[in-house]
Amino acid sequence: MEWQESTHSTQKNWRSPLPLHPFQNGIYGKSGAAVPNSFMFSQSINLSNYSNYKIGGLARYFYRAKNVEQLIRSIEKARQFQLPVFVLGGGTNLLISDEGFNGLVLKPEINLLKTEGNIIKVGAGVSVSQLLNCVITKSLSGLEWAGGLPGTLGGAIRGNAGAFGGEIKDSIKEVVSLDISGKRPKLVKRNNAQCKFGYRNSIFKMRDGKEIILEATLAIKKGDKKEIRDAAEEKIKYRQERQPLDYPNIGSIFKNVPLAQIIADLKAQITQINSDTVRVSPRSSPRKSAFTAPMKTDPFPVVPTAYLISECGLKGVSRGGAMISPKHPNFIVNVLNAKAVDVKALINLVKLEVKKKFGVELEEEIIYL
Repeated sequence: MEWQESTHSTQKNWRSPLPLHPFQNGIYGKSGAAVPNSFMFSQSINLSNYSNYKIGGLARYFYRAKNVEQLIRSIEKARQFQLPVFVLGGGTNLLISDEGFNGLVLKPEINLLKTEGNIIKVGAGVSVSQLLNCVITKSLSGLEWAGGLPGTLGGAIRGNAGAFGGEIKDSIKEVVSLDISGKRPKLVKRNNAQCKFGYRNSIFKMRDGKEIILEATLAIKKGDKKEIRDAAEEKIKYRQERQPLDYPNIGSIFKNVPLAQIIADLKAQITQINSDTVRVSPRSSPRKSAFTAPMKTDPFPVVPTAYLISECGLKGVSRGGAMISPKHPNFIVNVLNAKAVDVKALINLVKLEVKKKFGVELEEEIIYL
C-alpha cells in the first residue's frame, strides 16, 4: 500500500419478492477461475436487506470490510477472480436492479468517530445521524441542516449532501480515500478544495468506482447545545411532516433544477415576483408557455423539482408496486412490493412529462446498481 498526496488542482418497510439465481457451489469470474467455497466473501446475498427501498436482487458476492487492510485484501481478491466491484454505503439513495449484481458488493464499515476540540475525525461508515448526535453532545454547530438526513458520511461526501442551505462541504477539512484505479491501491489525502465539491457532486463521484472514501476530518464551531439540538430537531420535524417516511424510499429522486440551468436551456427571461417566486418566460421555443414557479436557495437559486412534477399532474401515479408520492412528488415510494423496473418506469415518465411541459431536463440524484 502506498501513500499519495493528491495532485489535483486546488481550484417499517415491505420487502420485494426476489428472483433466485441458480448460483452453484463453484462460482466463476470472467476468467473462468472457480472461486472456492472457503473464499472470504459471502455468497448470494439479498441486497434488498441493504436498501432503504427494500428492492433489489442478489449479490453474487458480499463482503463487509472493517478496516483499510480488509478493504485492500478484498479488492485484491476481486481482481484475482476478475470480479466487478460495487461499493455500498447506507443504501439510502440507491436503486438496485431486480437482477442484483454479478460481482462483489463491498460494504466498508469504518466507524471511527473521534473529537478533539472543534475537530472531528469520522469514518466513512458512520451514519449521519450518529455524527449529528455526537456533535450535539459536544456542543458543536454546523451540521444542524442534516437533522433527519439518512445514510453514511461517506455517501454524504460523495454526493455533497445538503439541505436547508447547508452542505457537507461546508464542514469538510480533509478527506482520505483509497484509490483502487491503479495496479496497487493508494491512500490519497485531499483538502476541501481538492475534493472539487459541486452541487450534489465531488471528485469522488466524478471518479466513480475508482476511489473508496475512508474517513474525513471536519472542522466546525462551538455553539450552544440547546440551540443546536433545537435546530436539528426542527429539521427532523420538517422532514417528517413533508416527506413520505412511512413508506420505503430513497429520498429525492431528482436534483432540484438550478435557475441558471433554466435560463441557459430555455434562453429564459426571469422575473422575480418576490423573494421566493419567479416568472419564467422561455424564448427557446414559441410553443413553451411562461410559467410561475417557487424558488429556493439550495445553496444557490433553484426551482424545486417537486413543484414541476406536481404541475404535470403526476402525484399518486403508480406502476406496479411503486408510486409517485402525493405527499412529496420528488419521492417515488415502495407501496406494495415494488420492483426496480416499476421505479425506473416512473422515473422515465416524470422526465418525459416535465420535459414536455416545461422544456426542462431533470437529472437523477439517486445511484443505480
